[in-house]
Formats: sequence, structure tokens, C-alpha cells
Amino acid sequence: MKHTRRTWVGAALVCLLAAAACRDADDAVPRLTADVLATHPHDLGAFTQGLEIDGDVLYESTGMVGFSGIRTTDRNTGAELARTELPPPFFGEGVTLAGDTLWQITWQEGVAFARDPQTLAEKHRVRYPGEGWGLCTRNGQLVMSDGSAGLTFRDPVTFAPTGSVALTSHTSARLNELECAEDGSVYANSWPTDQILRIDPESGRVLAVIDTAGLLSAAERAQTDVLNGIAQIPGTDRFLITGKYWPTVFEVRFVPS
Repeated sequence: MKHTRRTWVGAALVCLLAAAACRDADDAVPRLTADVLATHPHDLGAFTQGLEIDGDVLYESTGMVGFSGIRTTDRNTGAELARTELPPPFFGEGVTLAGDTLWQITWQEGVAFARDPQTLAEKHRVRYPGEGWGLCTRNGQLVMSDGSAGLTFRDPVTFAPTGSVALTSHTSARLNELECAEDGSVYANSWPTDQILRIDPESGRVLAVIDTAGLLSAAERAQTDVLNGIAQIPGTDRFLITGKYWPTVFEVRFVPS
């Protein structure tokens, strides 16, 4: 096809209009902030990759080669209930409970571990392509992030992929730790920012952007890594959030900013 000046001008105009529409869509997304209701101590040595709550039990997956693993604690007392380590070269990432299986994924090793939820003992492992970042369970399926602006759905028994969805805005986001909330939405830490995105996993639409900046003091922030780790407290509108090497787990409610 012969390209004319009018063709290029028209194409440029379409691109500009599309970019403006994307900006308008982003601007229309509700902005929320984290209202702190309580604080809890957090292990400064934990490179937090995933949080999950089941009743009074808090699961936490940690990363870094040689320091990766999973621990469970009693949310009421803070007492450790169980712990298991991932040997090198595994780098632990997200974790989620699906029925009688606790799934833990790894960053670049392409291995998902199926564990006993009580003992954390390995039951079996499954291989998958690409990277693993975050993981949660929604409506009988697993939801997984890989550091892109998309989510992959997986079978909770076989770990086989069953579908995917891409964000319709915030397409440069790198989705990290996930929480499948009771209202059906998915909350995702947006690496390496202090933002959490609330996502409709059916359509890929971003429903809200949550700004958590300022939770730590400047001195504390200088000694820590990024925000990562989010878990809804069952039956409430409250969440636990923390970060890698953070001294505190914050119990929060997300409110208009």
C-alpha cells in the first residue's frame, strides 16, 4: 500500500487519541490509601514473597537463594507453628492454599511445590514455563503472576494453565504478590512501587490504585526492600500488608485518599 503524508498524519492522530484515552482511563480509576488499624512485629530477615491467611494461621513464603522457605504462625500469639526451607538453587515466591494443598512457586526455577498445609512437607512438585511471582486461589482456580501486566489461571490440582487475562490499563505494571479477595477481585503488589492494584480478573480492568507510601519512616525504609505481601483477614474488610525485610506487618483498611 502506498503511504502518503495524510496516512501518517491520520495514524499519528489515532495513536495520540488512544494514548489520551488510556490516560483518561487511568485517571478515572479510584485512588485509595491504607488506613492503619494495628501493627504487628515482622521478622527483619524475611524477604517476604507471599502471605496467606487460613483461620488463625498465617502462611508466609520467603525468597533469596539459601534463605527461601515457608513458615506458619498463630495470628493470635505470633508463635511459629511450622517451618520448611527451600534448598539452593530455589528462590521462593508466592504461596496459596487450595483445598488440602499448599502451593508454593519459585522465581526462575520453573517449579511449583505442592505441600501439606499443616506440616509443610512436600507432597509432589510440578514444572511450569516462565517465571513465578505471585499466587492466590479464587473460585476453585489458582491465579498466578509472572512479573508482567497479566494473570494466568491454573488448575488447583494439576497446576496446568487454564486461561489468562491482561490488564486493560496500567499495562506497564509488573504484578507481584497476589491476594484473591472475598469479593472476587484480585489485589496485586505492583513491583517495585508502593502501589497495590485492585483488579477484576474476569476483564483485566483495574478497579482501584492503592498508595501505601509512608507506612515506614524514612530511616526504616532505607533499611528495607519493596512492599510485598498482602492477605485479607477472613470475614472482614481488613488486610495484612508488609514488605521484604520490613520490621512491621500493618493491619489496614483501604479507604479513599
